[in-house]
Amino acid sequence: MSPASGPATLAALVLVPAVVGVVLLVTGRRADRLAGPLAVATALATLTLAAGVAVWRPQAQAPFLPGVTGGELALAVDGLSAVLVVTVAAVAAAVVVFATADLPRTDARARFFGYLLLFTAAMLATVTATTIPALLLSWEIMGATSYALIGFQWATPGKAAAGTTAFLTTRLGDLGLYIAAGASFAGTGSLELSGLATADGGWRDVAAAGVLVAALGKSAQLPFSAWLSAAMQGPSAVSALLHSATMVAAGGYLLLRVQPLLEATGWAATTAAWAGALTALVLGLVAAAQVDLKQLLAASTGAQIGFVVLGAGVGSVAGGTAQWVAHAAVKAALFVVAGVWLTALGTKKLTGLRGAARRNRGIGAAATVAALALAGVPPLSLWVTKDWAMAGTGSTALRLVALSAAALSAVYAGRVLAVVLAPLPTDEARAAGRVPPVTTTVAWTLTLAAAGLAVLGLPAVAGRFAGVVAGGAQEAPGLGELAASGVIAVVVLAVVLVRPQLLAPLRRTPLLSWAGLPLLLTPRPWLAVARAADAVDARVIDRGVDGAAASVVRLARAVRRTDETVIDGAVDAVATATARSADVLWRIDGAVVDAAVHRLARSLRRLGGVMRRPQTGQLHQYYAQTLSGLGLLLALLLLVR
Repeated sequence: MSPASGPATLAALVLVPAVVGVVLLVTGRRADRLAGPLAVATALATLTLAAGVAVWRPQAQAPFLPGVTGGELALAVDGLSAVLVVTVAAVAAAVVVFATADLPRTDARARFFGYLLLFTAAMLATVTATTIPALLLSWEIMGATSYALIGFQWATPGKAAAGTTAFLTTRLGDLGLYIAAGASFAGTGSLELSGLATADGGWRDVAAAGVLVAALGKSAQLPFSAWLSAAMQGPSAVSALLHSATMVAAGGYLLLRVQPLLEATGWAATTAAWAGALTALVLGLVAAAQVDLKQLLAASTGAQIGFVVLGAGVGSVAGGTAQWVAHAAVKAALFVVAGVWLTALGTKKLTGLRGAARRNRGIGAAATVAALALAGVPPLSLWVTKDWAMAGTGSTALRLVALSAAALSAVYAGRVLAVVLAPLPTDEARAAGRVPPVTTTVAWTLTLAAAGLAVLGLPAVAGRFAGVVAGGAQEAPGLGELAASGVIAVVVLAVVLVRPQLLAPLRRTPLLSWAGLPLLLTPRPWLAVARAADAVDARVIDRGVDGAAASVVRLARAVRRTDETVIDGAVDAVATATARSADVLWRIDGAVVDAAVHRLARSLRRLGGVMRRPQTGQLHQYYAQTLSGLGLLLALLLLVR
């Protein structure tokens, strides 16, 4: 590969996993034996291509909507997408390798890896799209393949329904992108993502609202968070990819990409910041109350992506991107470990995972480091990146909410550690099934990345990173802020580890059932809203309409009386006067005008008779008349003279 082949390499970055994925889907069960090795080779090739385009920063495009500015399917790699394509490709490669060992041999492996590769291709296209058509196409493919992956084991009760729930919820939010596309075209005449911030005022606000809805829905931010719980029905490899560097993170990426649009409107930036902070707080509480490991990790995903959304809202693009990348490594590692324990112990319940980290020391150590990173313990990655995402927060209230959410990270991470590090029951052996070496390798690769990404907080690295992803220096947390957040994380974690029973009351609250958010996906709350709307319609709107109608009737009657007594009388009087005037004029016409006309006609007739007499037709008479006339004229001239 060379820089000259950059556009072809960028196209291959998306097309290679997409084409291989489609081939596996079309081939079906006949390719099950080869699906795993082929998927691994494809994922590694994709990672190599990602590294190449991250260095060369190429552009590529294909015609799609002729005659429309920005109507092509255009991809490009800038600083932000360079960081993210490598992250997406690296995490996807790790998850594909893990899936080859984790997925049962009896499952439809070709179908699974086909969808997984197509899903990865869609995310790679999403983070490199520069036009709305390209973004929409990849966005939709990502949603469709996520449905297939979550409901992959569709024969198991509840699996297909879970995929449907996730698909429909995110599709509802996706409508915002179509609204944004229409607003962009109306306001700028273009479909380029970079032009959204320059749209006319009203259209710019509509575009910002559409993008916000789409991003919050995709990233399971409030009020769209409930679909994350349903998504846990998918295989462990799906959870590891979906919750780390792909779909759940896609909304956070989109807001980082269109941050100039959020800033231009003002209100959209504030809305994004508060949505992210409140999601981090609420889902942090939900995670702390869970008794199922995958549900806890799912809620923590929404909470951690909340810091990315917060960073986009307050203008901390570098901090939000750092949080995005670090969280991808941390969460992928934790879901891989959760998959190992689920396979080995047959349970996701925390009560059944007591001492799980002691059963296999390699996996247990990886889980411990990843959980400490999730808690924000120094010097691991999320300790730095969460504070960096919050660095631009100007509102005291917003910062307090964000700091509270950061402290909750230590609470739910501590819950996991308190269980898996607990002593094994005396009647159980330490070993609980053999963990494939490849799985341990994947877990530790992701864990080391989760720990090592803390270097992003070093001043020299942070400045350069901000220059790459944000185009210049951005506000970073001070040493005092980092020290304070680190101390808070350590203290909270220690309290949870020593006194885990303090969290027991949370399990008796609605937080255990995701704070009632799943109810939003059922007909009951919407029927209640409909009944309330009906009551408002009957008691307020209908009464107002009836009152207005009565007023109109009274006004109509008054107008009718005025018409009968005033306007009709005036019209009748004018008609009578007009008739009388016409009669007088008729008489004048007969007595005066007609008589004068008759007299004039008689006079003209007599004059015509006199003038006709000289016209005899005799030439000598005409000569005589001419000479007589000349003589009279000569006499007249002599007299006048």
